[in-house]
Amino acid sequence: MVATNLKAEAMKLMETRSAMEAEMNGIIERLCRPGCPGLSGNLVDSEGFPRADIDIPVVRAERHRLAQLRNDHKDITEKINESIQVLHSAWLAPRCSSSSKDTGDDGASDIQNSSMGNAAVLAAHNVVLGDSSSSMDVDVFVSIPFAVVDEIADASPTAEDGLQLGDQIVKFGNVEYEAGENLLQKLASEVQANQGRAIPIVVMRQGAPINLTVTPRAWQGRGLLGCSFRIL
Repeated sequence: MVATNLKAEAMKLMETRSAMEAEMNGIIERLCRPGCPGLSGNLVDSEGFPRADIDIPVVRAERHRLAQLRNDHKDITEKINESIQVLHSAWLAPRCSSSSKDTGDDGASDIQNSSMGNAAVLAAHNVVLGDSSSSMDVDVFVSIPFAVVDEIADASPTAEDGLQLGDQIVKFGNVEYEAGENLLQKLASEVQANQGRAIPIVVMRQGAPINLTVTPRAWQGRGLLGCSFRIL
């Protein structure tokens, strides 16, 4: 019963987080349209007067809502991670006890159903379980987006290489989600270390994982990529 409740709770949290991500991406897209101020652009003109070409109250409201969603997204991701760890333990338990000889058919059925249910939750969270060829250990690969592309310049390396606004970064070369790490600094270091070389990346786009490569290189604009990332 506890495992069933935890699974249902985890699925509900994932649905809530997906809705948050959709709303966040919508806000980012609206703020970054041509002529709009983006996520941090000035709301006043060169003379210090409010810009007349944008709806300033709406922009401020959108930015405020985005900040709220970022905080909520961080909190819910932590809760999901805790649930995933418990469900992973539940997944391993029947496998570790599979050599027991006193398990009846009913027990085997319960174990199978429990494992299948946990597998559904893990799959929904982009968790892949793989058996080790030499033991009963299970390797766990948790694909958690840690950054989102919130600005891309026209004709930039990232634009030419296929990265899109709103793409969520799961893996960027050797950089992956790691709690407590300065991920922006790690991204910058990865880019600098691979100038002129293709970097394999994995992004989540509209809920589906996509494999790409981007090559940091000099171009007419600023930086080696011509885009900016926001940590989730």
